[in-house]
Amino acid sequence: MAPAHASQQTPGYINHLKNIAVVGANGTIGSHIVSELLEKNIFNITAITRAESKGMFADGVSKEYVDYSNTDTIVAALKGKDALVITMAVTAAKDTQAKLIRAAAAAGVPWVLPNEFGMYNTDEAQNDTIGDSKTKDRALIQSLGLSYIGVTCGFWYEHSLSAADLYGFDIAKREAIFFDDGAQKINTSTRKQTGSAVAAILSLPLLPKDENDKSLTLNSYRNRMAFVASFALSQRDMLDSLQRVTNTLDSDWNISRVPAKERFAEAKQEIGKGNRAAFGRALYTRYFYDDAGLFEKTHGLDNEKLRLLKADLDEATKVAIGLQESGYWDNYGKN
Repeated sequence: MAPAHASQQTPGYINHLKNIAVVGANGTIGSHIVSELLEKNIFNITAITRAESKGMFADGVSKEYVDYSNTDTIVAALKGKDALVITMAVTAAKDTQAKLIRAAAAAGVPWVLPNEFGMYNTDEAQNDTIGDSKTKDRALIQSLGLSYIGVTCGFWYEHSLSAADLYGFDIAKREAIFFDDGAQKINTSTRKQTGSAVAAILSLPLLPKDENDKSLTLNSYRNRMAFVASFALSQRDMLDSLQRVTNTLDSDWNISRVPAKERFAEAKQEIGKGNRAAFGRALYTRYFYDDAGLFEKTHGLDNEKLRLLKADLDEATKVAIGLQESGYWDNYGKN
């Protein structure tokens, strides 16, 4: 029987994960995950990237180049890794994550953090938006004898607020579209806090120190979701923050209202006509009714367990405004 406590291990035993591979290490959320992992100063971090990629990576991150059409290259890149963190854009090929998971199994990687990092998918909301791909990938991880940890953080606050068609705000034009009355709350997280949550989870000890140690371990999250959020906000809350930061009032904004279910149905129709740009509108709107985006209501939050610092709403709103002003969305997905 394997030792149950760290104190029973042989000398030199390291009671936490050490070698972390990250897919999308310079991406929208991957870059923040890597930054927070580096802050811990206990990990060897490897970016898994295509040979043709021109992406730049943070100092202290090594690179392994792979060819997604050649599984052997992925397996070789993942050899010796303790965990694989997968972050991918919605535009990634649908089978990419499954390829990575199978390669991780072949390479002997015991832990996988799949491409979650978003909303918790209730059956109804999942069926209405992304389908069951995430559920299938979690099942695949377990079927191959690996363990997963899913991170549910809600939509990324600054990223989403800065877009003109996601949370319902066009900051540049000072236009706000409330879904219904704008009072439905959802959970949402800053990108930094999402990264902090991942780093906190991967830093957890593998085993308790001894029989008296009741502290959190990595096994606490084996094959389940961790729920974290910076805020629980309505659109009205978001507009209030925007107004505080910009020193404006309702009278300075063009505020309109639309039934959330109607907006969602219209976006789905647009998708059916081939308008892929409507996907974001459909995805976000669906979580603004029936409490679909307020996962803390049914699952609670792990913020305190993971000792996450409290985020500052208005500071996060300032970041969103900066993204909008910098042309963030003009270049999004083009690198």
